[in-house]
Amino acid sequence: MTNRTWQGRVFIGVSLDGYIARPDGGIDWLTDPPALGRDHQEVASTEPAIEWETFYPEVGHLVMGRGTYEKVLTFDDWPYRDKQVIVLSTTLADTDDRVRVARSLTEALDRLEAGRASQVYVDGGRVVQAFLAAGLVDEITIGTAPVLIGAGRPLFGNMDHDVHLELRASHVSASGMVHTTYRVVPTPPVASTSVGASGDA
Repeated sequence: MTNRTWQGRVFIGVSLDGYIARPDGGIDWLTDPPALGRDHQEVASTEPAIEWETFYPEVGHLVMGRGTYEKVLTFDDWPYRDKQVIVLSTTLADTDDRVRVARSLTEALDRLEAGRASQVYVDGGRVVQAFLAAGLVDEITIGTAPVLIGAGRPLFGNMDHDVHLELRASHVSASGMVHTTYRVVPTPPVASTSVGASGDA
């Protein structure tokens, strides 16, 4: 993948125990945390992590799995009107004009190349895992919420090799969420073009 001209970027929220959603896909712990009178400590930072307001305008393409796509469909409005969206799934019907369905990682990469992608937002646990394994993620920004949910859909899974990161920036928001941006240190990619282990999430 050394000839690609685009950057793969992850921007995602996670519980302290490493989950991006409950087993049923719920993210209420992230979007609607209970008001428990928690008094989070303010922590100053001279180098704050990338925030959504900066990140979102910079990306032109988005690759997500079916689970993430179906969660987005529950929102009141489609939030990606100005983005080219690819859904990585072996089973999703290609009937939504707002997205393009890719049946494999190779097909998704072909669509990114055809679309002259520059900055690519990679979203969804299994899709993030597949892009990481293939050496296609250059930057990761994680917002770690101050909650343990016990079980759910993990952000990271088993890896065939270590993925080394460089800490670039971090800060704490008023909600107690710790935001951290890392650069992914390039390593030789592991060939994988199967959606079975990378799509639908």
